Amino acid sequence: MSRLLRHAALVVLLSAVAGCSTVKDAKDSVNGWFNGGDSTLSTTGKKTAGSSGPLLKYAATLRVNKYVDQRKQGNPRLLGITTQRVRGVDGDQLLIDQEIANIVTVAIKKRFDGEGYEVLEGSSASNALFEVSGVIKDLTLNVKERDEINIAIETTLKEVATGKVVWSGLVMEKNDRFAGVSGNNKDDVIAYLNKELRIASNKTVEAISASLMASQPELFNLTAGTKPIPGVTVYVAPTAAKAAPEQTAAPGYGAQPGAVAPPPAYMPRASAMAGLLLVNTNPQRAKVYLDGVYYGLSPLRLEMEPGVHAISVKLEGYKMVTEKVSVRKGDNTEMELNLDR
Repeated sequence: MSRLLRHAALVVLLSAVAGCSTVKDAKDSVNGWFNGGDSTLSTTGKKTAGSSGPLLKYAATLRVNKYVDQRKQGNPRLLGITTQRVRGVDGDQLLIDQEIANIVTVAIKKRFDGEGYEVLEGSSASNALFEVSGVIKDLTLNVKERDEINIAIETTLKEVATGKVVWSGLVMEKNDRFAGVSGNNKDDVIAYLNKELRIASNKTVEAISASLMASQPELFNLTAGTKPIPGVTVYVAPTAAKAAPEQTAAPGYGAQPGAVAPPPAYMPRASAMAGLLLVNTNPQRAKVYLDGVYYGLSPLRLEMEPGVHAISVKLEGYKMVTEKVSVRKGDNTEMELNLDR
């Protein structure tokens, strides 16, 4: 009798193990660890780059056209490849559920909205003051020993009324991370994509805002001024707005008691937290780049963060000059650069 009981118990145990194995295999198959799973990376319902905008919007209205995908991948939904296991992905391709161009366009729109712009769509888009368009030169995320992401997005801002390009620039991001000993799943990959795309879209909008606020402060209720955005290479940017000359009237010739003089034009200066860099070139009117960002034509006065900066000057027909300069807070630093043919 005891032998029969032991045999029956063994049969039950083997059946239970086989059942657990079947359930696990079915679960793994659904997750895409084996053939038959849905490997598409889903962006539906997940938080994308950008944030909800403030209640009070700027007067600088704009419309955002769909960005053009000029990547070499060919497939508009292909994000990259994987040589490591990604739970939920079957195969070596990382495909998302919509075109990369759509994700980038939505990220830029949300960032402008979050910055305080009124992004017009539909029938009201024709009333926008500015038009945003762009090109995706690179956006790849490859899962290898480390997760590697490369982003290169070019953006152009035009005046709708004149078609004039008022800002154009390229934002590049390159980063990598270690996913951890447990590796990635599909949600991890999408979260990393959104994080890095948020950084790129923030830099794009911040650089455009800095230039527009300098050239058309009346649209933002600001005085003229600008600031550099690290990691942004600016191709075209408006020059700072010039304040109207102060009008003075001799007593008895139209002076109004209590009249308020217009604010002076913004003038960079050294301060307790920043230093002033003066760049002179021979000949003048050379393009000045600091840390890879275009600032304007020489001679140039710039309020800079303290530290060592790389400065380059370019002028057609002359050799480019590149040097490093140390800027100290509360102090003026002047550079004289001679250009040779």
